[in-house]
Amino acid sequence: MAPRPSLGLRTRLLFAFALLCVVTAAAVAGGSYVQARTAILQRAQDAAVLAMTSRLQALFPLRSAAPGLDELGEIAAAAADQNGFAVAVYRGMHAPVPPSLAPPLAPGSGAGRWRPGGKAGILDLGVVSPELRQVVAGGRTAWQRVVWQGEPYLIIGTPLLIIEQDRTTRVSGVEVYTARSLLAEQHSIDELAARAWFIGGAALAFAIVLALLATRGVLGPVRELGRAARLLGEGEMRTRIAVRGSDELADVARTFNNTAAELERLVKQLREMEADARRFVADVSHELRTPLAALAAVADVLEEEAARLPEPAGRAARLVSQETLNLTALVNDLIEISRFDSGVAALALNGVDVAELVRATLRVRGWSERVRTEVPPGVMARLDPRRVDVILANMVGNALRHGEPPVSVRLCADPRWIALEVRDHGSGLDEAVLPQVFDRFYKASAARARSEGSGLGLAIARENARLHGGDLTATNAPDGGAIFTLRLPRRAPDPDEGPE
Repeated sequence: MAPRPSLGLRTRLLFAFALLCVVTAAAVAGGSYVQARTAILQRAQDAAVLAMTSRLQALFPLRSAAPGLDELGEIAAAAADQNGFAVAVYRGMHAPVPPSLAPPLAPGSGAGRWRPGGKAGILDLGVVSPELRQVVAGGRTAWQRVVWQGEPYLIIGTPLLIIEQDRTTRVSGVEVYTARSLLAEQHSIDELAARAWFIGGAALAFAIVLALLATRGVLGPVRELGRAARLLGEGEMRTRIAVRGSDELADVARTFNNTAAELERLVKQLREMEADARRFVADVSHELRTPLAALAAVADVLEEEAARLPEPAGRAARLVSQETLNLTALVNDLIEISRFDSGVAALALNGVDVAELVRATLRVRGWSERVRTEVPPGVMARLDPRRVDVILANMVGNALRHGEPPVSVRLCADPRWIALEVRDHGSGLDEAVLPQVFDRFYKASAARARSEGSGLGLAIARENARLHGGDLTATNAPDGGAIFTLRLPRRAPDPDEGPE
C-alpha cells in the first residue's frame, strides 16, 4: 500500500498556529460581540419601554372607559416618540397617530419618520405578532424585535390599566403599541462586528508571521540535520552539525555528531580489515600458484597411471587429481576476485557475433547436445569475448548442475542492448536465496542440491557483467525453474571512458 501523502512540517506548523489564532480570535471576538450586542439592545429596549410608560402616565385618568377612535388617536399620539409610530387598540378598533397630533420631524430625519399623507407614520398591526398581542391583552407589557420597512424596529406593547378605589387594578381593554427604530443600534452593532473581523484578521496575520519565525527557528536545525543524515548515508563520514544553544535540538545535534564520529571510526576500521583480508587472499592465492602448478603436473601423471595401479591406489590417484583441479580452479577464482577488488580488471574489447560466441561456449564444454538455443545470427556487439564466455559458462553450468532439463539459452537484442537468458525447468530458487545468490561463497539453498563449486562463480560472472556496463539478474519463472538474465550494452565502454 502506497503511503498517504503528508503535509510538510512547515505547513503543519503554520496551519496549527493559524487554527489556534482563528479559534482564539473567534472565541474572544464572538463572545465580546454577543455581550456588547446584548447590552446595546437591552439598553435601547429598557429606555424605550421606560419612555413609553412615562408618556402614557400622563393620560390617566382616561376620559372614557370606552374610548372612540378620536380618543384612541390621542392615546396613540401620547405614546408615540419622534418616529410617530404608534397605534391604540380597543375591542377591534385601532387608531394610529392622527396627522394633527404627530410629533415634529427631528432634524436630519429620513425614511421611517412620519410624513403627512404617507404610510411611514402608520404602524401596521400586521407587524405585531399574535403572541405579543396575547401577552399584552393579558395585562403585561411586552416587546419584540422585528424588521419592518427594511429596518430593525423594537415593537413595544402595553395595556392601559384601571386602578380601582381599593387600589386593585384591572385591564381597561386599551392596548398601545409603538415602534422604535433600532437603526442607530444596528449601526453600532455592525461597527462592533467589523472591528471583530478586523481584530481577527490582524491576529491571524500576526499568528502567521509568528509561525514563520517559529518554523524558521525550528525547521532550520531540522533541515540541517536531514542534510547531514543524507550525506552520512552517502558515505560522507566526516559530516558534522554545528551545535547552537543548549535546547533539545542542540542535544540532537550533539548526539548526531557523536554517532557520526563513532560510525566514522567503525567504518574506517572495517575498511582496513577488509583491505587486509583482500590483500591476504590475493597474496595467498598468488603464493599457491607455484606449488599448485607442480601438484597439477604430478596429478596429471597420477591420472595417466591410475588405470594401471591397484584399485585403492588408483582411486586415491584419481581423487588427488580431481581435488588438485578443484583447488586450482578455486585459486584462479580467488585471483580473479582480487583483481576486481583492486580495480585492475580490464576489458579486451572486440567485435563479436554473439550467437557464434554462445555456440562456441557450449561446444568447448561439451554442452551443445544438452542445451537448447534460440540465438538469431548476425547480432554483433563490442565485448570482451573471454569474460562473456566466463559469464555464460557459469550461467549454463549452474543451470545444468542445479536445475532440471531442458536448459535453454535465448538471445534478444535491440539497437543498444543485448540480453542472454538461461533457463532451467527445476524447482527454482527459494525466495530467501534470491537476494544472496550472487554473494561470494554463498552455496546454501533449500531448493537445490549442495553445490560442488567454490561459491565464487556467479559472483565473478556478475562482476564481469558490471565491468561491461551491464548486469546479471536471477528470477523464478512463473511455471517453474530459474531464469538468469545477462544484459549487456552492444558497445561496452572503453576503459578510459567508463560506463555509459
